[in-house]
Amino acid sequence: MIQRIQSVYLFVVILLSGVLPFILPLWKDAEGVEFFAKQNVLIAVAFYSIAALAFLAIMLFKQRKNQFVVNRLNMIFNIFLLGFFVYRSLNLSGETLVSEKGIGMLIPVFSIVFLVLANRAIKKDEDLVKSVDRLR
Repeated sequence: MIQRIQSVYLFVVILLSGVLPFILPLWKDAEGVEFFAKQNVLIAVAFYSIAALAFLAIMLFKQRKNQFVVNRLNMIFNIFLLGFFVYRSLNLSGETLVSEKGIGMLIPVFSIVFLVLANRAIKKDEDLVKSVDRLR
């Protein structure tokens, strides 16, 4: 359901992964040209798949256990994407005065934080349903 807090967290993940990587630069190359996610098909597909998994998790509001599992899978994808960005940032030269790492590299970190918050809310809902079933 949309009024639950985990749906809000998952909607933030959709915005972070589906919109921001195409607005904020991920990094700058040696010539100072900004690199966006839309310039590389694999990175764009990775961000779109993260947004699609978050949307799928919102649609699984009646099946909290499956929603929890989809969020965990989404966290794993975000960790892989973050690992790629760390690898890429370690290969960028750092001798210039201006930092070449863009703010867009932090998007998977923020997505992981909101996915963890969503999973905590899902766990609270599941515990509440179990406690109500025990009283019957």
